[in-house]
Amino acid sequence: MSETDTNAAEENGPQLRVVTQYIKDLSFESPNAPHSLTQQSGPPQISVHVDVGVRKLAESDYEVDLKLNVDAKSEDKQLFLVELVYSGIFRLANIPQESLQPVLLIECPRQIFPFARRIVADVVRDGGFPPLMIDPIDFSGLYRQQMAQAQAEASAQETPDA
Repeated sequence: MSETDTNAAEENGPQLRVVTQYIKDLSFESPNAPHSLTQQSGPPQISVHVDVGVRKLAESDYEVDLKLNVDAKSEDKQLFLVELVYSGIFRLANIPQESLQPVLLIECPRQIFPFARRIVADVVRDGGFPPLMIDPIDFSGLYRQQMAQAQAEASAQETPDA
């Protein structure tokens, strides 16, 4: 295969490119500081809520929002709350229509997650707490869960109430 053939194959194959990525929204709250920084009786209970949103910007450009809400409590007292919307602009080419949604909701957030994770760790550390390293997220599982929920909601709307 010549170099021209290789370049043509690459141009015709599926393409995903990160155009840019950025913090769209960031909030850190530590409502019980300074007491929450010094009077912890044990490890905090931490919950992480993840959501992914997509918005089409142009023919082949999409904005993907990775939303992370991190809530840390100790004995029902709020230690900190982090809300982050980390976004990326992705340029897609030669992606079959049936693969578009999985690419946008699985692959795109997977690519920007490490950056969002670092931002959360840094903000928590800068808030006086040990850095929080969020476990890797199964975006494929999250996508399947969202699709199942959407199907259930669609079925519920189609079924008339008795």
